[in-house]
Amino acid sequence: MDPRTASAPALSERERRSLWIVIAAFNEGPAVRTVITDLLAEYPNVVVVDDGSSDNTVDEARAAGATVLRHIVNLGQGAALQTGIRYALARGAAGIVTFDADGQHLVSDIAAIARPVLDGDAEVSLGSRFLGRAENITAAKLLTLRLAVLFTRATTGLNFTDAHNGFRCLSPVAARKIRIRQDRMAHASEILDQIALLKLKYVEVPVTIRYTEYSKQKGQRISNSLHILADLFVARID
Repeated sequence: MDPRTASAPALSERERRSLWIVIAAFNEGPAVRTVITDLLAEYPNVVVVDDGSSDNTVDEARAAGATVLRHIVNLGQGAALQTGIRYALARGAAGIVTFDADGQHLVSDIAAIARPVLDGDAEVSLGSRFLGRAENITAAKLLTLRLAVLFTRATTGLNFTDAHNGFRCLSPVAARKIRIRQDRMAHASEILDQIALLKLKYVEVPVTIRYTEYSKQKGQRISNSLHILADLFVARID
């Protein structure tokens, strides 16, 4: 399906209340409170799944006003997202937005991500930094993401521009069908695999990804880029 590039109309109050924002968090104490505060200023339903953090992530998330679920041990980002998605489904979410805990995503992009799902034009809406903007991205990260796109396009047959963007919106139908079993970055490829396998209707939406000093420290090392590529191959073998 061709990417959607037009800007989306603003969401109504009813539509904002029908969305659930799911955040998987592991040792995100320095950033998570600000992320949640910004979200709650516009969206009342934010659930953080703490994936066995050893820092103050839980305290910061609760202090900011989010609903907090906890994994006693670290199970991986995929498992944390699955827990949050199940929670949102049980509360009647009309759309489920997955949102990073490190401040890379913009709250102002949620309306564009959610609009195709809420309007019934798509079952999955995928954020794309390559249709939008990637601020301060490192060369290693850019190369890794480009290779990931080529690899996943070849193995899924999907025509998309961004393979590992955690910013997405799922309809209730898609959320019930998709089962996330992989951890680390492999879960992102797994979601794309299932979109192809289940023949779910999808669109891509331009978004901005901001690479801050904090997010770079956590996830922009060469070793992390190599892990993404390794996860792609492991997921394909599985």
